Amino acid sequence: MERKRARGGCDSCLYYEYDEEYETYVCQMDLDEDEMAHFLLEEHFACPYYRFGDEYTIVRKQM
Repeated sequence: MERKRARGGCDSCLYYEYDEEYETYVCQMDLDEDEMAHFLLEEHFACPYYRFGDEYTIVRKQM
């Protein structure tokens, strides 16, 4: 999944990471079928997995 219209936006989500294989940012959480349908159809999808991750949190996770 590439986009996530979440509470705080994908850019600040801990699970939003760059995928070198696809050369784009993707969500690392696996959404079930219903969640994916809501994500694709709703403009204001409130992701249940959104976790704030600032630059420092994300870098620490990658090390």
